[in-house]
Amino acid sequence: MENKTMFTDFYEITMSQVYFDNNLEETQVVFDVFYRRNIFDGGYAIMGGLDEVIDYIRNFRLTDEDIYFLRNKGIFSEKHLEYLRRLKFSGDIFAIPDGTPIFPNEPVMTVRAKATEAAFIETAILNSFNHGSLITTKAKRVVNAAGDIPIMEFGARRGNTIEGATIASKYAIIGGCVATSNTLGGERDDLNLSGTMAHAFIEMFPSEYDAFLAYAKTFPKSTTLLVDTYNVLKSGVPNAIRVAKEYLEPNGYRLKGIRIDSGDLAYLTKEARKMLDAAGLHDTAICVSNGLDEYKLESILSQGASIDSLGIGENIVNPKEIFGGVYKLVSVVKDGVYIPKIKISDDAVKTINPAYKKVYRFYDKETGYAIADVVTLHDEVIDLNSYTLIDPVNNDNFKTIQNYDVRELQVPIFLGGELVYHQPSIVERQEYCKREFETLYPEVTRLINPHKYYVDLSLELLNIKKQMIKDSRRVLKND
Repeated sequence: MENKTMFTDFYEITMSQVYFDNNLEETQVVFDVFYRRNIFDGGYAIMGGLDEVIDYIRNFRLTDEDIYFLRNKGIFSEKHLEYLRRLKFSGDIFAIPDGTPIFPNEPVMTVRAKATEAAFIETAILNSFNHGSLITTKAKRVVNAAGDIPIMEFGARRGNTIEGATIASKYAIIGGCVATSNTLGGERDDLNLSGTMAHAFIEMFPSEYDAFLAYAKTFPKSTTLLVDTYNVLKSGVPNAIRVAKEYLEPNGYRLKGIRIDSGDLAYLTKEARKMLDAAGLHDTAICVSNGLDEYKLESILSQGASIDSLGIGENIVNPKEIFGGVYKLVSVVKDGVYIPKIKISDDAVKTINPAYKKVYRFYDKETGYAIADVVTLHDEVIDLNSYTLIDPVNNDNFKTIQNYDVRELQVPIFLGGELVYHQPSIVERQEYCKREFETLYPEVTRLINPHKYYVDLSLELLNIKKQMIKDSRRVLKND
């Protein structure tokens, strides 16, 4: 893999010089990765980006060329540069696996490492998490809106870069898409590929019928024809039926499908279905594309659109939102003791949850649905018989639950700098994502005005946070 160690914000390196000058560079620290709000006004997000984090950490080292580049900036000491030359990641990383539903203000990833190491890797971790989770979340939202209709990801040409689009194809599959049009993604990650023809292909032939016939002769077992180059109902569908009757069926084949890429998809698919059925092509599938997202999809399905499969591009690979993951210091280790740290803001949502923590998910034993997530101190023990959930904003809102199962969400990824996590295959992660998603109440996953899923703090953690806020205000008042 390509060494991308220098993919870091420059201030990480200037801070490293100051740490070095003050003998802080090897101080053990703990950082949390989390996000503050669900994108798309949704009720959940889906974890993604772990592959890229792993690749970055496994290849973490500064080359001679990197050191030469930094030396020429003229602001770093030779002793610090020599320290950076020897730098390797030696810490621990814990993370919630890709494909898991996640929620605001819970630690989805925890880094426990030396100060300089933890700082240097921040940019790459956030870039990987934000991009991977954006794509996986969007894909899951669209897949959920589609119900049983399979979705193919067609967004390669709309990605921000070749690499970004190819990574997006993988996370779209994890989120539930069945195939991608991105051949590089298929080769790299063993993804199912899908694709037939473009409008330009149709225009290359003397007529639409000639184009359809040529394609059918080359791919008779999998003939899917793009029927909207000229006119869907007056030309495209009739010519597709003609090829089915004049060439495919006489030679023992069936027309696999048609694709519609423009127009009123609800109306056109219903009319096309009538025409295909009237011709005895009940098994010919109708695929649609053209700028669909979960909201448009829900709308046309509610109008009775006849759709057997979907191709969705830019609205999966390049959604018009930013996943706002952040990376915050929560603890510093002194003499073997974890000292909680907190960032306080006038905006309550930006006041972080301090301390080295773990996060647990509680499930109702009877229904299997997830009840709530609880963030605790790292050494707390969960009572398996009875637990009181406390709203971290309104502490008077609490609920005692029983008859539940509970599991810790984060798993070890790196320990002592060594990779200990077995990366599941893409298909395994897709299946895992589907199972995990099914543990969410439908009220949490609905598109409009979803129910807020509870992420609570343990009483011990909540009291520490309150005391730290109180102490900070007292200091400010005295100043």
